[in-house]
Amino acid sequence: MEMKKRISLELRNRTPEEVAELVVDNCRSSNGEVEGLTDDFKELEFLSMVNVGLTSLAKLPSLPKLRRLELSDNSISGALETLSEKCPSLTYLNLSGNKIKELQTVEALQNLKNLKSLDLFNCAITSLEDYRESIFQLLPQVTYLDGFDQEDNEPPDSEVDDDDEDDDGEEGAGPTGDYSDEDDEEGSETGEVGLSYLMKEGIQDEEDDDDYVEEEEEEAEEEEAAVHGEKRKRDQDDEGEEDDDDDDDD
Repeated sequence: MEMKKRISLELRNRTPEEVAELVVDNCRSSNGEVEGLTDDFKELEFLSMVNVGLTSLAKLPSLPKLRRLELSDNSISGALETLSEKCPSLTYLNLSGNKIKELQTVEALQNLKNLKSLDLFNCAITSLEDYRESIFQLLPQVTYLDGFDQEDNEPPDSEVDDDDEDDDGEEGAGPTGDYSDEDDEEGSETGEVGLSYLMKEGIQDEEDDDDYVEEEEEEAEEEEAAVHGEKRKRDQDDEGEEDDDDDDDD
């Protein structure tokens, strides 16, 4: 697909002024130049043109807010000064897999004062002696080269996507305690179980109380029966004594 057509499709009924991110990877540039991009994309902050057949950046429009630019797997060999002129806010630049061979070519990036991360992996320049030391000396504003700083440390998570902080802020603008409907259901189920458990415990306590009352009533009845039995025994004994007295009198 041609780059112009791809860009048109990526607009998705938006105007160029409304686009902050644009990805046109793997489309085709008919003459090795940037096509379809205009100065109207003035709000663009992220642009990816990976493997589109670029040989030159001469027709890159002015993109004053662009901070991240992906240009890997093209055939760019020079004229990088265009980036300093058209994209002064760049903080991340990926030129891996291009035809950059000399330090002099990279020197053109010195005017990108905000550039923090530069990727030249898979470019011929990486085979030069003292390549890393030379790049860090030539571009003192660069902190990470090919994903590592001068001490071979990778950027911390907070800096890897430093340019995406604004997007993250928008996405995280909602309450920090977000929860789903599933959480509500789980909470309801948990509440019902707890209530059932409490009710069950209450019923069990009532049953225990009833059992205790019944036991007390049974003991009381047994005591009463014993008293009545004792009384009947005494009455019988008294009757027996009276009969003995009558016999003696006879």
